[in-house]
Amino acid sequence: MDAIEGRWQVEQVFAIAPRPDALVAAESMAVPDRWVGTGCDGQRVWGRCIGTGSEPYECVVQHAAAATWCACPSRLRPCKHALGLLLMWVRGQVAEGQLPRFAEGRVADPVPVADPTPAPVAPEASSAAPPPSAPPERDLTGSRDERIARMAAGLTELDRWLDDRVRTGLADPALGQYRTWDQLAARLVDAQVGALANRVRRLAGVVGSGPDWHQRVLAEMGLLHLLAQGGRRLPELAPGLADSVAAAIGWQLRQAEVLQGVPHTDHWMVMGRSDVREDRIEVRRVWLRGRESQRWAMVLSFAAYQQSLDTSLEVGTEVHADLFRYPGAVGLRSIIGQRHEEPVAAPEVEALSLTEACAQVGDLLCLEPWLERVPVCLRAAPARHEGRWVLSDAEGSLPVAADASGIGQLLACSAGGIVPITAEWTPSGLVPLTVHLADRAVDIGPVADSSFVRSAS
Repeated sequence: MDAIEGRWQVEQVFAIAPRPDALVAAESMAVPDRWVGTGCDGQRVWGRCIGTGSEPYECVVQHAAAATWCACPSRLRPCKHALGLLLMWVRGQVAEGQLPRFAEGRVADPVPVADPTPAPVAPEASSAAPPPSAPPERDLTGSRDERIARMAAGLTELDRWLDDRVRTGLADPALGQYRTWDQLAARLVDAQVGALANRVRRLAGVVGSGPDWHQRVLAEMGLLHLLAQGGRRLPELAPGLADSVAAAIGWQLRQAEVLQGVPHTDHWMVMGRSDVREDRIEVRRVWLRGRESQRWAMVLSFAAYQQSLDTSLEVGTEVHADLFRYPGAVGLRSIIGQRHEEPVAAPEVEALSLTEACAQVGDLLCLEPWLERVPVCLRAAPARHEGRWVLSDAEGSLPVAADASGIGQLLACSAGGIVPITAEWTPSGLVPLTVHLADRAVDIGPVADSSFVRSAS
């Protein structure tokens, strides 16, 4: 804080934002013309924000205790009005004044600032305990802003490392040593950008893996640079894009926060399943598509060895349910909420030509270029071309990933003809997941560990 005025820094306002897109919304509120009756003293800042309602929203922030109160209906706390008011105060746009009647007693019971890291639920008895008379130090300079500072430092170091690699060239023998990548990944984990650490470790396995590995490594390094730059500029990004970047670098959002959003209710067809082992955890992706909306969604489940993955969404069925999407430009990752009916057999699926499928994938990659898997349902036939498997139709062909499983099942189900196929697009090729026949759907998606599946079933 400023030693003379006792004001916060802008970074401290950013640190208490409940999620990245709230910063963008707050900036739109930090305009003096939108406020009336503003003022501040040594403990509080207050004002009335002119919004879309018939009456201005009364807002009070007890900056000495990092507590906020606002009359707006938003579920997010601190809301955009409180953050915008704080930004104006930090920038010296709020004059000192006498506390008005509407602000008296509004923050006598401080609202704790949200902590982004998961914490154990406190016993019910503790909820009745009175709040501390003075805020704990971490409310202003604790875990949240410390984490933001660590993330920013980690992203800066990542960019510097990438600059060094480009300057020395991809022929540097150090790139062939796993230790080179693992040391960087470990530092990114320490900086709490674990999602980028995972990408770095996977990239280490690409080096020397084929004749085109230089091109693949350079492309992925470009995406890492893009994410590092975006992660350092979250407040400047559009709301959906800011959420996407935050998730891509490793900022976790609690399920409870996602479930507070507006549900997307539809008849969700279970189009495909894909399992993969990441470190010592089994990860299952289940791809859904709304029958009415035709929008895709992804439901993730995780399990340690010999624990069960979620089997409630069976490929080839349809469930009428509420779905809650994680914030983002594309918003694929989702959580299934209330199910209104029991699952039934899915109707005949609608599939795209290869040209249409490429256009659909391209649209999603324009929104989030760092997506590693994109779902698509296309009509194609398996075939061989220049020594590798492809999916083809009259318009052309797309390569199948070299490590894709289920090719034998695909050949048996299709008899070499054109059939609807749900697949994942990846940078290394398509991964077939499901063959949609007239009377059933055949799940041919990858299984991470057959012994694991037997133990979980």
